[in-house]
Amino acid sequence: MCKCERKDFVPSVCRTVRAASCVRAPSCGRRVGLCAGTVAAAVMNRENFAAGERLVSPAYVRQGCEARRSHEHLIRLLLEKVRSCRPSRRRAPTRAWRPVTVAAAWLALADLLLSTPFSLVEAGRNQFIHGIGRSGDISAVQPKAAGSSLLNKITNSLVLDIIKLAGVHTVTNCFVVPMATGMSLTLCFLTLRHKRPEAKYIIWPRIDQKSCFKSMITAGFEPVVIENVLEGDELRTDLEAVEAKIRELGPESILCVHSTTSCFAPRVPDRLEELAVMCANYGIPHIVNNAYGVQSSKCMHLIQQGARVGRVDAFVQSLDKNFMVPVGGAIIAGFNDSFIQEISKMYPGRASASPSLDVLITLLSLGSNGYKKLLKERKEMFSYLSSQLKKLSEAYNERLLHTPHNPISLAVTLKTLDEHCDKAVTQLGSMLFTRQVSGARVVPLGSVQTVSGYAFTGFMSHTNSYPCAYLNAASAIGMKTQDVDLFIKRLDKCLKTVKKEQNKESGVSGIDNYDETKEVDMNEMALKLDNVLLDT
Repeated sequence: MCKCERKDFVPSVCRTVRAASCVRAPSCGRRVGLCAGTVAAAVMNRENFAAGERLVSPAYVRQGCEARRSHEHLIRLLLEKVRSCRPSRRRAPTRAWRPVTVAAAWLALADLLLSTPFSLVEAGRNQFIHGIGRSGDISAVQPKAAGSSLLNKITNSLVLDIIKLAGVHTVTNCFVVPMATGMSLTLCFLTLRHKRPEAKYIIWPRIDQKSCFKSMITAGFEPVVIENVLEGDELRTDLEAVEAKIRELGPESILCVHSTTSCFAPRVPDRLEELAVMCANYGIPHIVNNAYGVQSSKCMHLIQQGARVGRVDAFVQSLDKNFMVPVGGAIIAGFNDSFIQEISKMYPGRASASPSLDVLITLLSLGSNGYKKLLKERKEMFSYLSSQLKKLSEAYNERLLHTPHNPISLAVTLKTLDEHCDKAVTQLGSMLFTRQVSGARVVPLGSVQTVSGYAFTGFMSHTNSYPCAYLNAASAIGMKTQDVDLFIKRLDKCLKTVKKEQNKESGVSGIDNYDETKEVDMNEMALKLDNVLLDT
């Protein structure tokens, strides 16, 4: 084995400043990729450390030198993993990096920029003002911004490893795109347009979420909405209707099937395996909206199985929903390396490096072990949230809907509210929102909404006529026990206030008997709730 492949190898710095973007192994002369900023800083440090030894004890200076070398060693190992020819070695760091090591890596990448940032934007992510990619390919190396390009390569490699870790083991390629999930889906559809120029329709099992619907409209295609079927409490994919529509329209006129994994209960993930087989049989591409799915092993397993038994061309997931970073980024991944590259080349122009930097810092700060711990905790919080909602719902003569196929979202009926005042359901949602419970949402019966010229009856319930109004709550990555407890406490107080007002207006005491109903002034109720919830 060459010395440069050993874990304890410490490279020597190239002599010329021009060659400072690499290091040489003394035995074989092989160039080992290393950030030029780190190497240049190391050259300066020898002089700085020597000068420092004349001011303080050399032993103290050597401690600082060793600390810096430990940071550089971790950075070098990361770069070697990213550039490895063996995919099994391209992995995210197992252990979390210390903040100072993450900062050292960030500064090293920033040093590779060929132009100096404006003085007002030197801090933070704005060091990478050139962004990533070139005008013809978002994944291409940018000559004026080697640091941003290296940042992009490292981030894409680490994200690919996390997707495999989360359950899609055979994924071959992915890239971070600085657009949210909806526009990233649009990019996939526009790429397929060149492969299927005669296609004009997209088969879409209904999910009442605007951005995924608009993604098809924005790409210039006509969505063919497939209504879901009610099985118990769950809304599931109508496979017969999907196949009937494919035969009616003809496979050649269909751009793709646009399926969904993560969604709000009582809607559950689409039957991905069956849809994937159907797409393979009819020769139709298959794009999966996996917005929340990386945090769910069940959603990732569905994608893996779909690719194994049938066809999955690409799947898209949100950065903020799965990695707790700011909104504005997504990951486009797939099992065909060339197709994912085609999608990256479809992106017009260069792009912001901010989403890539955000997720890189997050993954280095967590390490793969830290991210696996978050996935485990999220699953535990889902069970805890389910048990707490079940107890609370039974106390108010409601019930937790039985949706075992949804691994992220839960739903509680609101029948007793809806039966006595049609405004009570929506007002409950307003009360929760003003109390900073922003993740929950209430779904009334019979609402109609028009999205891009298409009218949806029963909008937000994923079907024209769900049997009852309900409230949604989800267990997202990063949630803690205290978050669930605070949510349950506030929901309990809101429900108690609504019930009390309804009983007062109907002239009945107690919360379980409603013989007469009158219109309740919900604005007055919300004002009274302010006093009730001051302690929260």
